[in-house]
Amino acid sequence: MFGNKRKKYKLKTDEELVDLFKNDRSSLCIAILYERYSHLVMGTCLKYLKNEVESQDMTMQIFEDLHSKILKHNIQFFKSWLYMVTKNDCFMFLRKKGIISSTDTLEKYEQEDNYSELESKEIHLQLLEKAIEKLKPEQKQCVTLFYLEEKSYQEISLELNIPLLKVKSAIQNGKRNIKIQLEEKDEFKKDN
Repeated sequence: MFGNKRKKYKLKTDEELVDLFKNDRSSLCIAILYERYSHLVMGTCLKYLKNEVESQDMTMQIFEDLHSKILKHNIQFFKSWLYMVTKNDCFMFLRKKGIISSTDTLEKYEQEDNYSELESKEIHLQLLEKAIEKLKPEQKQCVTLFYLEEKSYQEISLELNIPLLKVKSAIQNGKRNIKIQLEEKDEFKKDN
């Protein structure tokens, strides 16, 4: 019985799990979110705390506190929200230890964080480019012309000398194939 419920819950989106938890307080929802995101929380903690033991403790504390925090907040994008909770909890911990005592230090951490976000976006763009390269030639042409060169369906139809419906189909199928490729690599899942 418990195994079937677990399988069913694993298929739910993060936001569905949050809603389920708010309705029935099932700790299984938190357990599944822990399975999905404990490594990301731990990585964020390591980034800011720079201490493995403290980061492990902080990760456990964040997931213990998740029960009450979920009930207090209206969460639209769980992964982004969890990242902010983790970052804020790390900053509070560093303040208590006296490591962060001025806004200058906090701004330094924020600047490092902004740099890593840019780095992450660059990696995502590279993955997206590779995914586009793997498309069938017609899909690749249509997707490139539509999204990168911002041409209309009509302009693409004229340029490639193919029917308008074929252009729409190639773009739609290309988008789907890109999404499949990226999800196979665990990139751009649900939050992008």
